[in-house]
Amino acid sequence: MEEIPADLVRHVVASTALPPAVAARVIADVIGYFGETVEQFVRRRHTELKRQQWRNAQIWDAISTELAARPVSAPELSERQLRRIVYG
Repeated sequence: MEEIPADLVRHVVASTALPPAVAARVIADVIGYFGETVEQFVRRRHTELKRQQWRNAQIWDAISTELAARPVSAPELSERQLRRIVYG
């Protein structure tokens, strides 16, 4: 992973009072979370929601909504495209 910008760590430390090492770890976690590809995100969320006993029709709607709300939104994907990502 790339080095985390020191000014970003300083900003998070100043705004949260977290120790620098903890702030850097939190930033790295957030960058990693939002650094997922669309395919990784869809597969991860499908697995999580299946474990919660959601039905696929509900899952596809939820994933589509979540993808549209991400800071760098993914292209709009049809239910068929989502299924192909998960099941091949």
